Amino acid sequence: MAGIYIHIPFCKQACHYCDFHFSTSLAKKERMLLALQKELILRKGEFAHTNVETIYFGGGTPSVLSVDEINEILKVVYENYQVITNPEVTLEANPDDLSEEKIKELTNTPINRLSIGIQSFFDEHLQAMNRAHSGEEAKKCLEVAGNYFDNITIDLIYGIPTMTMEQWKTNLEIAFNYKIHHISSYALTVEPKTALQKMILQNKYPAVSDEEAFAHFNVLVEKTADYGFVHYEISNFGKRGYFSKHNTSYWKGASYLGIGPSAHSFHTKSRSWNVSNNIKYIKQIEANKLPSIIEQLSTEDQYNEYIMTGLRTIWGISLDYIQKEFGEHYKEHVVRIAQKHLKEKTIEVVDNTLKTTEKGKFLCDGIASDFFKV
Repeated sequence: MAGIYIHIPFCKQACHYCDFHFSTSLAKKERMLLALQKELILRKGEFAHTNVETIYFGGGTPSVLSVDEINEILKVVYENYQVITNPEVTLEANPDDLSEEKIKELTNTPINRLSIGIQSFFDEHLQAMNRAHSGEEAKKCLEVAGNYFDNITIDLIYGIPTMTMEQWKTNLEIAFNYKIHHISSYALTVEPKTALQKMILQNKYPAVSDEEAFAHFNVLVEKTADYGFVHYEISNFGKRGYFSKHNTSYWKGASYLGIGPSAHSFHTKSRSWNVSNNIKYIKQIEANKLPSIIEQLSTEDQYNEYIMTGLRTIWGISLDYIQKEFGEHYKEHVVRIAQKHLKEKTIEVVDNTLKTTEKGKFLCDGIASDFFKV
C-alpha cells in the first residue's frame, strides 16, 4: 500500500491557529501547479514498482483550485504511476468553496472523498479563528455534499476557550444530523509564531485550557460512540468502512510520496521533506532539481516512529513485531516501560499488543515518549 500526498499551498485567508505552509497570494498559482506536475514526473521512479492506493490533496486549501486544475494534476498522476482501479482520492475543502455546481463537477473527477473544514457551526468561533465561512454556509455545504458524495469527513476543533460545553455538544449533534461517516477532531493548539499565540500573549484572546480540552474530548469520545463511530486513531472517528485509508497508511508505516512545498515523504528507512518556500520550490523544480532534504532513519528512529504512530491507533504496538523487527532488547525495553502505564491503566495488553485505554488516549503523546529510545 502506498499513497501520494499533494500539498496545495494557497488559502483565501490565514486562520489564526494555523502553522501549515501556505500563501494568501495566488500570483504564483500557475507556475506552482506546473511545478507540482513536474515534481510528480521527476519522482515517479520512487514508486516504479509500487501500486498507488490513495491520493490526497491537502494544504493550504486545495478547494481554491478549479476542477480543471485538479484534473490536470490527477491526469499526471495516472499517466506516471500505477494507480489501482478504485483508489481513495481525497480533497480537503472549505465550505465557502463548495458551491453545488462545483460539488457536481467534482463527481465527474476521480475525487471520491471530501474532507470539509467545518471547525465549528458557531459564527463567534469561526470569526475568532478567522475562518472564511459562516455556520450557515457549513450546514448548507454538508446538506448539498451529502446528496452527491457518500464518503465525507469533517474537521471539528474542541478546546476553544470561548466554547461552552453546550456549544460543543451542539456542534457534535449538528454534525450527526448530516450524512457524515467520519470526523477528525483536534484540540485547539497554540503553535509558535501564529496569530493565535500573539493574541494570547497580548491578552486579546483567552488562554487555552487543557482541562477544558480534556472535558470536550471525553464528550467527543462518548457521543461518537453513541452514533456508531469507531475511535480508531486519537483524533479520528469513523464508521466501519469509512476509516481514512490514506491516513491509516501513514500510521501503519506504508510508503508515501509528498508532492509540493513543505510536503513530507516516507520510504521505510528514510524520510524527506521539501523546502517550505513557494518561490524556492518552484525555481528548483523548474531547474529539474528536487528541493528536498533526505534523512536516513536509524533503527532507533524506525522504532520510535512505530511507537509514536502505533499507540495513537486501535491497532496498537505489537510485541511480536517489535521483537522481529528490532530485536529482543527493544521488546524488553517496551515491557519494562509498560509496567508503569499498566498500573495507571493508561494502556492495556490485548493479544500481545499494547494499546492505549480510553483513559490513556488523551495522554497518548506523553505515553509514547516514555517508550522512545534516544
